[in-house]
Amino acid sequence: MKRLAPLLATAGLIASTVPLLTATQVSAAPAAEYLSQKPSWHRCSPDQPASYECATLKVPLDYRRPQGSTIDLAISRVKSENPAKRHGVMLLNPGGPGGSGLDLPLAMGEMMSKDVRDRYDLIGFDPRGVGASSPISCGLTDTEQNFDRAYRPETFSSDVTWARTVADKCREKAGSVLPHITTRNTARDMDTIRTVLGERKLSYLGYSYGTYLGAVYSQMFPERTDRFVLDSGVDPQRIWRGMIQVWATEAEPAYQRWTGWAAERSAEYGLGDTPKAVSDTFWGLVARADREPIDFEGQKVDGDLIRSARGVFFYPAQATPLIAALKAAAEGRPLPAGPDTAGLKRLLTGEPAAAEPASDNGTAVFWAVVCGDTGSWPRYTEQYERDAAKDKVKYPLYGDFASNIKPCAFWDRPVESATPMKKQANVLTVQNEWDSQTPLTSGEGMHRALRGSRMVTVAGGEGHGVYLTDPTSCADAQVNSYLTTGRLPAGDVTCQSPAPAAGKQDSVAPPKQLPVPAGPGRF
Repeated sequence: MKRLAPLLATAGLIASTVPLLTATQVSAAPAAEYLSQKPSWHRCSPDQPASYECATLKVPLDYRRPQGSTIDLAISRVKSENPAKRHGVMLLNPGGPGGSGLDLPLAMGEMMSKDVRDRYDLIGFDPRGVGASSPISCGLTDTEQNFDRAYRPETFSSDVTWARTVADKCREKAGSVLPHITTRNTARDMDTIRTVLGERKLSYLGYSYGTYLGAVYSQMFPERTDRFVLDSGVDPQRIWRGMIQVWATEAEPAYQRWTGWAAERSAEYGLGDTPKAVSDTFWGLVARADREPIDFEGQKVDGDLIRSARGVFFYPAQATPLIAALKAAAEGRPLPAGPDTAGLKRLLTGEPAAAEPASDNGTAVFWAVVCGDTGSWPRYTEQYERDAAKDKVKYPLYGDFASNIKPCAFWDRPVESATPMKKQANVLTVQNEWDSQTPLTSGEGMHRALRGSRMVTVAGGEGHGVYLTDPTSCADAQVNSYLTTGRLPAGDVTCQSPAPAAGKQDSVAPPKQLPVPAGPGRF
């Protein structure tokens, strides 16, 4: 995710002073000058192909006041090379909230089948507030950006201070802009892009958070919704605290699956020859690290840090060598030999593979959307403390992290209510069975919410993101057929993820080719 400099530093009270709007009050088109813009396309970069073009549009900061302040919206495209087969444009979004999508047409165009590629001009964009689209900042330190905070009675007051500080700093640095960095306004931007490009309808491929963005567009602009693929779905009924809490509830069955996988390989990894023995080894490591942090390649690892890596258990082939390496480190033994030690360390610590420019742009947009989309966040700190204490017992791997207090407790009230999912949406949803960020139950919730949708489920599929993320995925054929013909499957489809090739079943790194945001704090 790109890290960019802050934009506006103006305090404001818009969210607390403007009355809440109903979900249908702000669907009007912006002023005519926005819709009559002609993109000034130019080569994005001298070191990129000439076919990869960029432009910048102006859109209203507040669509209720189209004559007021404007913000930049950076867009990109790679045109279809087969005008005879061209169907229209396809807008792309990688998720987040806070993910940059400007380079997606170039990255995804190379992986799409020719039948699909011929039919669309691929359109990328940085959503409002992100990257090259008038980026926002809250001025947060690296520590303030981390919201993986375990619940402990003695530290809860400092958690409250952190949450309040993040909200206050965001209000101070970008208070006049934050209330308008929402999913509904980004959907309006999408429709402005459609209009400016001269298209009657919009096709779309969105991953993770991008599925919710696409679902909102389908409800706000149903008559303009064409072929929509929503990959790795966000449950509209869970936005947004429930989507963080589902990381805890669904980590538990993934953890149980992992213990069985590791037990079957006890001779290789030495974690135990039954699922219970593997679990006892894991929780023994957590307790030991809580008493005295484990020195893991120069980093002190405590029990909370181990638990915060809950997403790794959705990949048994990753989790098992990681826990074996931690066990060796705790016992003072050399780490197991292999080329993936650095990768394992990143899985546990979140250390980036390469240095990134220091910025909180992605985090600022994440909180703007997650807090500003819905007024359902509890406003009383006591509720967070009760929930975190309860869920630490009920969902021991990650429950307290998920339910602990967040900056949304102190955020200004949203200017709009959340989007009801009541209109027909003939879209295709796609889901891996073992997805750590938008788990299967979340994808099923999106499918239920969108009347007329069809769902393709990859049984046994691992990883966040399905289409084009794994060249062997059985879902790609269904997606390609829909994008090529516009015809949904007659009913929901479940296909089986192919077994790994011989000698590959214990590979640590699953195939990941697209920049789909993942990890703590991203959908």
